[in-house]
Amino acid sequence: MSSEEAFYGLRKNGKAHGDVFTHPDVVEYMLDLSDYRAERNLSAVTVMEPSCGDGAFLIAITHRLKESALLYGFDLDQAYHKNIIAMDIDPVKIIRCVDRMKQLFPEINNPEDKIIEGDYLLTSLPPVDIVIGNPPYIRYENIPDTKFEEYKQRFSTFFYRADIYVLFYEHSLKQLKSNGKHCFICSNRWIKGYYGKKIRRLIAQNYHINYLIDMERADAFTESVHAYPSITLITNETLSGNLLYGQTSSVEQLPNICFKPLVHPVDENWNTMFPTINDVQPLPTIEEQGFRIGIGVATGADRVFISKCLKGLIEDELLIPAINAHDLKNNTLQWDERYLLNPYTANGSLINLSRYPKCQNYLEANRAKLSSRHISKNNPNKWYATIDRIKPELQHTPKILLPDMTSNEFIFVDEGKYYPLHNIYYIVGRSVKELKVLSSILMSDHVRSQLDCVTNHMNGGYARWQSQHLKKLRLPDINLITEEEMSLIIQCYDRHDIASINSIVDHIVNKQINHKEQNVHKHHIPVQQTIAFNFA
Repeated sequence: MSSEEAFYGLRKNGKAHGDVFTHPDVVEYMLDLSDYRAERNLSAVTVMEPSCGDGAFLIAITHRLKESALLYGFDLDQAYHKNIIAMDIDPVKIIRCVDRMKQLFPEINNPEDKIIEGDYLLTSLPPVDIVIGNPPYIRYENIPDTKFEEYKQRFSTFFYRADIYVLFYEHSLKQLKSNGKHCFICSNRWIKGYYGKKIRRLIAQNYHINYLIDMERADAFTESVHAYPSITLITNETLSGNLLYGQTSSVEQLPNICFKPLVHPVDENWNTMFPTINDVQPLPTIEEQGFRIGIGVATGADRVFISKCLKGLIEDELLIPAINAHDLKNNTLQWDERYLLNPYTANGSLINLSRYPKCQNYLEANRAKLSSRHISKNNPNKWYATIDRIKPELQHTPKILLPDMTSNEFIFVDEGKYYPLHNIYYIVGRSVKELKVLSSILMSDHVRSQLDCVTNHMNGGYARWQSQHLKKLRLPDINLITEEEMSLIIQCYDRHDIASINSIVDHIVNKQINHKEQNVHKHHIPVQQTIAFNFA
């Protein structure tokens, strides 16, 4: 196991967390954007690559430095050793990087002298003209305990559940010389998410964003990952004026992006830069209509508490049919007979294990694993508790099921059979009939266009369902939908006729917005007209 694997842990595909490499064309584009071009005299331009991996950026940088040396007549070896710094935490990757450098650039003596092994976040380095690269993507919960507290003390932007790349932004921005350029390709979640609040403020008040390029729909990496990438070019200067914003759905189109100016942010609120949902403000939110949004249970040890093998192994009264995102694929709901072990009584306290010998034997066999969790260390007497308390009544409550990440077009209503797990958001409240109507509205273009404004997208362009974004949506008021309209919607919902649903919802939205606007302006409100739809 490499040091990076030991430090960050492994992903499901067996690769290390943070181990995602950049497409070569993206690397070249970012160097162009940073004005690190071979036609310039690069003999005195200093460059830092803080997470070099196998060398995608470092090799491209050195190629350009070599071309510039031939053009301007300076010594490549001297310029490399004087101006280039690369770093990585993983010695195995550094070995591969050094081998590649030696094969490609035999005229450079000991290239390894400028490729440093270590934790960039805990290393002081000289100021540079350009910082460029692809920082590691390490979620908050995967940041090792041995580093966590030190990072907290060092980085003011380590806020809420920040990914480690936020810290890379802070540290590398502070390494820039005056007027220096900073170019990262990175997940864009810090731009819109709550945990990015402090890094957004730091950048808005101390630097200038020159370019922001949305690549959510493009394959920017050498493997398919749900990274929601964007490229940012930031300079170490405070300027008035706009930033340039662009979007692309393919790497090949990067050189041809059409940019539009956006107002530069002044604090952590960057929503003003992007399209908003103000045009539907007269309509209420989901929660204003009496619904409640939640997320499925987090256990802290899914392999122990959730399994297809629990039936017969555990007392039946402790088992709840559980549903996760994998059961909702290809616009179908197919439960895979997975159960959730509920270690709680009806009043919310933990069960007495002695009353459930099967469960006791099973949990005791997994005691070491359960006791090693953070929740158990804080309260050793409750070593078999889940992170979230399980509320059995939720199983029997009708609810809308929204997988966090899905390509599904259809949204399912569970009438009370399953308990949602942590990769599913759910909506409860009101009747099954009204939940089907709400599900239909959530499938409409009216909602999809709003989600496009506020949420991240998976590779392929699919928006994510997340509580913070669901709460912002403005929807038709279900109380104002006529019985005829409601009946038509439910008929279409039951036969999965999304196109017809969209037509009905569009009509209802326009009618309710017009109705609201007429009320505001105290105009006469006409008698509600009956509508007719002809569905094949």
